Amino acid sequence: MTTEPGSRGDRPLLRVAVPNKGSLSEGAAAILREAGYSQRTDSKQLVHLDSDTGVEFFYLRPRDIATYVGEGTLDVGFTGRDLLIDSGAAAEEVLGLGFARSRFRFAAPTGTDYTEESLDGVRLATSYPRVVGQYLARRGVTPRLIELEGAVESSIRLGIADVIADVVETGTTLRQAGLQLFGEPILQSEAILIKHTGRDAMPTAYDTLVRRLNGVLIARTYVMLDYDVDNDHLDEACKITPGLEGPTISPLARDGWYAVRAMVKRAEAQQLMDQLWDLGARAILATDIAASRL
Repeated sequence: MTTEPGSRGDRPLLRVAVPNKGSLSEGAAAILREAGYSQRTDSKQLVHLDSDTGVEFFYLRPRDIATYVGEGTLDVGFTGRDLLIDSGAAAEEVLGLGFARSRFRFAAPTGTDYTEESLDGVRLATSYPRVVGQYLARRGVTPRLIELEGAVESSIRLGIADVIADVVETGTTLRQAGLQLFGEPILQSEAILIKHTGRDAMPTAYDTLVRRLNGVLIARTYVMLDYDVDNDHLDEACKITPGLEGPTISPLARDGWYAVRAMVKRAEAQQLMDQLWDLGARAILATDIAASRL
């Protein structure tokens, strides 16, 4: 029996676009491995088949991924929210993935008094003209957009722009270029999973992928907290750690004491452990969650 490309026996493969470089690439590969998918071992490899899961991965330029998914060539893809919006592709966000976070801000020479409302007709350099244009259009402002591929902060010094809109992490690079931020953040971006807009029929491996990714996100967000507490303080301790659907409570061999287990947010774990200790709980342990299905 012959097998058609893009299928595994009688089951169609899920075709997934993955960034081939940068922080999006590193984060996507990490979350996919945590979700149980094999990934390429050679950075020059363009396609990788995980035959055990029925998923075929295609490694592409991050900026092109939304186009491939929007055209229906590939089923889903990992990209940035900024790249999706800027592409104008017929693709939609399925799931925020929590890595490669960034903020888009306006910046102008230090000492100037630009505002968002004053940008009508102003030369504005950016690598994301659609993101910026849509944001300002909603406010009734139409600048003269100048699209650049990179080093946007140099455009003012070189005389081709009056203000810029760019990704900001700490703002150090902008300050070194003699620029100051103004206005509200244009966009809060992060890595996302996308699919074709309005597409309902997907290979069965799609639901498994989304479920696995959600499981990894939960595992990254929560830890399992275990502790022992006496009967007099049990109810108050359970109020501190209610868990997702209620804590698990088991009697100990020590009379009047109970073992309690609950999932808590990782960011709050240390504070909760202190509260439990002050309450009288002991043997308090926080452990990582490798994977989850909720």
